[in-house]
Amino acid sequence: MHIDETVLARVRAELGRPILLAWEGEVTERERDLVARDPARRHDVTLFVLNGDRLALIRKPHFETGIWRTPGGGVKPGEEFAAGVVREALEEIGAAVTLERYLVHARAVFRFRTEALPWETHVLAATTDADELVPRDTHEIAAARWGTVDELAGPIRGRLLATGRALWRYRVALHDAAIQALADG
Repeated sequence: MHIDETVLARVRAELGRPILLAWEGEVTERERDLVARDPARRHDVTLFVLNGDRLALIRKPHFETGIWRTPGGGVKPGEEFAAGVVREALEEIGAAVTLERYLVHARAVFRFRTEALPWETHVLAATTDADELVPRDTHEIAAARWGTVDELAGPIRGRLLATGRALWRYRVALHDAAIQALADG
């Protein structure tokens, strides 16, 4: 994996030590296919982009009604980590961001039958001065909007868990850990 300990040591030096999160869960075949669609990629970055009390949220075209999440994506091989994270923000919410903190480093194992798929997520806090969120990658992102941490921790959290899907339970665990890290300062 191209995001190795050398890369993460630099991220920690610049943005601080994250909360460590271990997660494991059984996934459906459809979820396994989402995780395994690019065999070379076993990570994602997730962004808590804040503008005052507002939190950037995105919706992908395949999301069910009421499903929103924080933006993120993958850092490409050969791409500097911070540059990849900033690029993902620009693609998904159309806003330039400043990275502030490394909130969560999650190590997950998604299980399907006898298969175990390892995955890592790096959750970072960022700020922006943008008032409007306009995704540039309209193929991947159906909409972006401002919400709040309370909305993410309340009604959105409930909606994600109500789907019964493991990948949404994982996303809730990431959100919960990041919200805790933000609260702890």
